[in-house]
Amino acid sequence: MKHQPIAAPPEQAIAVRPAEARVVPGPRPASPAQPLTAPAPTRQVIAPPVGRARPRPRHRVVLATFVMLVLLPSLAAGLYLWRVAAPQYASTVGFSIRKEDAPSAVDLLGGFASVSGSSASDADMLYEFLRSQQLVTDIDAQVDLRQIWSRPTGDPVFAYHAPGTVEDLLAYWRRMVAIRYESRTGLIEVRVLAFDPADARRIASAIFDKSTTMINDLNSSAREDAIRYARSELSTAVERLKQARQAVTAFRNANQMVDPSADIQSQASLLGVLQNQLASAMIELDLLQGTVREGDLRMVQARRKVTAIEDRITAEKARTGAGPTATGDGGLATLVGDYERLSVDRDFAERSYVSALAAYDGAVADAQRKSRYLATYVAPTLAQKAEYPRRSVLLGGLAGFLFLSWSLAVLMIHSLRDRR
Repeated sequence: MKHQPIAAPPEQAIAVRPAEARVVPGPRPASPAQPLTAPAPTRQVIAPPVGRARPRPRHRVVLATFVMLVLLPSLAAGLYLWRVAAPQYASTVGFSIRKEDAPSAVDLLGGFASVSGSSASDADMLYEFLRSQQLVTDIDAQVDLRQIWSRPTGDPVFAYHAPGTVEDLLAYWRRMVAIRYESRTGLIEVRVLAFDPADARRIASAIFDKSTTMINDLNSSAREDAIRYARSELSTAVERLKQARQAVTAFRNANQMVDPSADIQSQASLLGVLQNQLASAMIELDLLQGTVREGDLRMVQARRKVTAIEDRITAEKARTGAGPTATGDGGLATLVGDYERLSVDRDFAERSYVSALAAYDGAVADAQRKSRYLATYVAPTLAQKAEYPRRSVLLGGLAGFLFLSWSLAVLMIHSLRDRR
């Protein structure tokens, strides 16, 4: 027994055309004023089946642009890199600046310390020198860079186009010479590219020689400054010592004495002797006064002796400037004071001269030795295989750049088209 299909109610039957969507009635919301009844049937929208995708003209345009802008340029670049580009050989040289920090023998004996400072380190200056136009000009005059780098005539991209200006040569220099500088360790590594391994090594050796000359020039300049300053100080000390000695000589000639200190010591000794003689004469006079009469010849001679000794003592004291009858100029005391002042000036000038002479000897000793030099930790190498240009890296980078550019352009065009 076959079951017959149950026909839908008339209010729920909806005709569906093949190209139209079928709508199924859905429930209607109940009004709060009306009593709750059975929910109405829901209406659902069913989309028609999607047809088979077919290529459109815009798809063909996108594919054509991909071929023209990505595939063909990448293929042309690959053919050029593997068929036309000349092989390049690399030569590497590595060096660093070393300084002599040990003090000289004069510094150890005299206790002098040298203090030096600069706004930039020697390695920083050498790094900028390796990138300068002056170095390029000097090495071009020595090894003829234009002729070396323009040898491959069939390579218009990687070869140098001679003769060109010095600015063109400097720009090509920065393409062919890579400088790696470690500021923490002070190590500098230079990689030179050329189309012949011997030429690359020659350029690297010339770079090292010019760097050594630059460091030596820095040494010469620093030494000359130190020696010039020490020589100036020594000249000043010599002139001061000469004037001090001339003043002492003029003082001796004016006062007819070599050393006033020695004269005043002898004068003091003489006063001591006179004091002793005066004491003896007064004792004799006291003894005579108790034994002989007044007016006795011995009494008169004793008194004359005492008087003579006292007069001599007074005269000697006046000469030294210590007695009550001393002259206004002070006598020997003033002369001794002037002489001591001149002696102090002379001693100070002598000590200054010794210090300046030691500093000058130290500057000369430092100038005779190298305070800084260029130490090589990698000598200029000679390549046996052409490692450049890196064809795979260049081709991959070019293809990736073209593909990204093409993708962005396509996305932008489609985004603008969808906005319309």
